[in-house]
Amino acid sequence: MTEINAVLAGLTFEELEEIKALGPGGHLGRDLIAAVDRAAGGPDAGRGFYVLDGMVNGNGGQFHVLRNDVSDRIFQTQTAQG
Repeated sequence: MTEINAVLAGLTFEELEEIKALGPGGHLGRDLIAAVDRAAGGPDAGRGFYVLDGMVNGNGGQFHVLRNDVSDRIFQTQTAQG
């Protein structure tokens, strides 16, 4: 849990708001993947905090979503505050 807290603390307010707007299970764009990587320590450091969801986009690329426990932490926090 400490690692999740550290990564979430490394995201900007705007990045967290963008993730919240996507909702639980929302597909992360490249900008948010880069933000999670940065918050986790650098290029590709966030792998494992986001995972493939098994879907493929029209270009053959795969969609990434936050790992369930990471997503739960964000949206439980939002529910507790709301």
